[in-house]
Amino acid sequence: MNAVLAGFATLVAVIAVGWIAARTRVLGEGATGVLSRLSYFVATPALLLLTLAEADPAVLLSTTLVATAGSAVACGLLYLAVARWRWRPRAGHLTTGALASSYVNAGNLGVAIAGYVLGDASLVAPVLLFQVLVLAPIGLTVLAASRDPGQSAPTRAQLLTQPLRTPLVIGCALGLALASAGWMPPAPVLRPVELLADLAVPAALLAYGAGLHGAPRPASAGTAGQVWLVVVLKTVAQPALAYALGRWVVRLDDPALLAVTLTSALPTAQNVFVYATAYDRGAELARDVVLLTTVLSVPVLTGVAVVLG
Repeated sequence: MNAVLAGFATLVAVIAVGWIAARTRVLGEGATGVLSRLSYFVATPALLLLTLAEADPAVLLSTTLVATAGSAVACGLLYLAVARWRWRPRAGHLTTGALASSYVNAGNLGVAIAGYVLGDASLVAPVLLFQVLVLAPIGLTVLAASRDPGQSAPTRAQLLTQPLRTPLVIGCALGLALASAGWMPPAPVLRPVELLADLAVPAALLAYGAGLHGAPRPASAGTAGQVWLVVVLKTVAQPALAYALGRWVVRLDDPALLAVTLTSALPTAQNVFVYATAYDRGAELARDVVLLTTVLSVPVLTGVAVVLG
């Protein structure tokens, strides 16, 4: 489990730098918003373009997707049902909570764990592509279209074209187009894209660390009930559902079952905090959930690896 601990240590180190930068004010006021928008609008689309340009979308049709996608969708829907009944938050906040309940940290922690614990980094590809091609476009479309009280409702044309105006969807579409064509641009064209892509994860982690400075104790605000609901769904329900679907529905072999359970037990991705901050929809909820699930996922991941490994 050294790879798991090393992956968490890397995340914590960069987040700590973001917190220190905010505390010392070297980045000025509003650093969290600037870093989040930089990651969301500029760097992450470049990263997704490169990732999907070299990926095989056919992995979305693998049997492991039944377990990973099924557990993610189930947890998101459970959050929507309970939160809608109990707290009745607005659509944007509901969407952030649903994403936080189901969107795993597959991009950095997932790759590290798949590579070092499972011995094959490609095992994280199905959940990564599902999140990029399905969960993120749907969630971001709702976040972008949601409105606060007093704001005018978006027109039908705005709703229909919203996915086409979402940076991550544009990056995904370009990457899939390149993958389908079997062609990559020449190196001089790719180099600036690669430089921007390399900024995506560090900017998101720095933004998250900066957002922690001055923040109240996690789950201490009015959204505490929603935070703990998401944390339970993410750290307990999602890996349990993935295991059940993998074992009794699609009957995966032991290595594949370990892979889907481990990837489903990963903490909520910092991307959710970036999305929520970019659209100002439930950023506090996302911040608290990312922190709590990151801490609690360490014993969960360790337990899964020991029991199923």
